[in-house]
Amino acid sequence: MSHVTTHVLDAALGRPASGVAVSLESEGGSPLGCAVTGADGRAGELGPDALPVGRYRLVFDTAAYFAATTTPTFYPRVTIDFDLADASAHYHVPLLLSPFGYSTYRGS
Repeated sequence: MSHVTTHVLDAALGRPASGVAVSLESEGGSPLGCAVTGADGRAGELGPDALPVGRYRLVFDTAAYFAATTTPTFYPRVTIDFDLADASAHYHVPLLLSPFGYSTYRGS
């Protein structure tokens, strides 16, 4: 399993957001992995099984997701920067999305 996982929920529709491309990057922007959310809104194998302590980011292509349903959006991309402080812990970073807002949290 990927050290970092995510899922996307479409708050406006009240269901998982399928078909959202997401990438995991190092703080410097080097790609570490990518996936597309499935029917349950979860990104499968997103990146390495183990990562060292450090800063990372998840980048979600929200423009393509909303364009697929001809929904206008204010945020064409959502970038979440986070600190991976415990190399032995799993990090789950969900995204709650709507066309004109989003929120995130450290999940379990």
